[in-house]
Amino acid sequence: MVTFCTLHAAQRFNLFENKSIDIKTVMLFGILNGVSIGFLNLSLGFNSIGFYQMTKLAIIPFTVLLETVFLKKQFSQKIKLSLFLLLVGVGIASITDLQLNFVGTILSLLAIATTCVGQILTNTIQKRLNVSSTQLLYQSAPFQAAILFVSGPLVDQFLTKQNVFAYKYSPIVLAFIILSCIISVSVNFSTFLVIGKTSPVTYQVLGHLKTCLVLAFGYTLLHDPFTDRNILGILIAIFGMGLYSYFCTQENKKKQADPLECQMKDKEDKPFLAHEKEGHEVKSSDKNSIV
Repeated sequence: MVTFCTLHAAQRFNLFENKSIDIKTVMLFGILNGVSIGFLNLSLGFNSIGFYQMTKLAIIPFTVLLETVFLKKQFSQKIKLSLFLLLVGVGIASITDLQLNFVGTILSLLAIATTCVGQILTNTIQKRLNVSSTQLLYQSAPFQAAILFVSGPLVDQFLTKQNVFAYKYSPIVLAFIILSCIISVSVNFSTFLVIGKTSPVTYQVLGHLKTCLVLAFGYTLLHDPFTDRNILGILIAIFGMGLYSYFCTQENKKKQADPLECQMKDKEDKPFLAHEKEGHEVKSSDKNSIV
């Protein structure tokens, strides 16, 4: 809600132009993102840290699979190799214990599915409906907040037998909640911006860079335990990230060098945007909808 209020104020000051999106599209998108946040947190609550890290690692291959099958996106062998090295490195550096349980496994699978679909839609909606990351976040934030506000307290009540509204919030707790909300505005905005400008896979690669940085800063600033295994994993992961960045740059240069092929691909992709009438006339009601 703080994200929405901040963007609403920015829109009032003409910092960005609001663009209407089909209500069904933005509603389903917002609810899906809210549900994915819930499943990720529940997965962390019901699983060990090691299994939760495995869940996060699984998001990249599942995203690649979904984009390949449903969006016909091609990933070169070089890109796949770099992603494989990245996942191996992060796995070596961060995964410790793997304790499985039925409920935790189901929640992890649901978290992977909803997160992958949500991030793919974040990229797809921005490109196919020609909206910016700010416009999409502004439109979807209220629905995301609504699903979490309704489901969050009920799930907490069921799991902990405590009412979140009955808690006595001290000034210090409220200050940290407000600080967290302010930080979340930049996190939400950067997430939509990165996914919209690059791809869901690149966003996940950046997420694993964050994991490596957390481990490194934990060791240097907080003197957390650090082993040769952690160092080896981080080095392999960074090497994989470097390869991924290099191969992506080379492929983008290749596409720019052959614009005619890119235009042909864009024309082939156009039917996904909207249903066409006979005579290739697009329905105006579907112009801002991908549902």
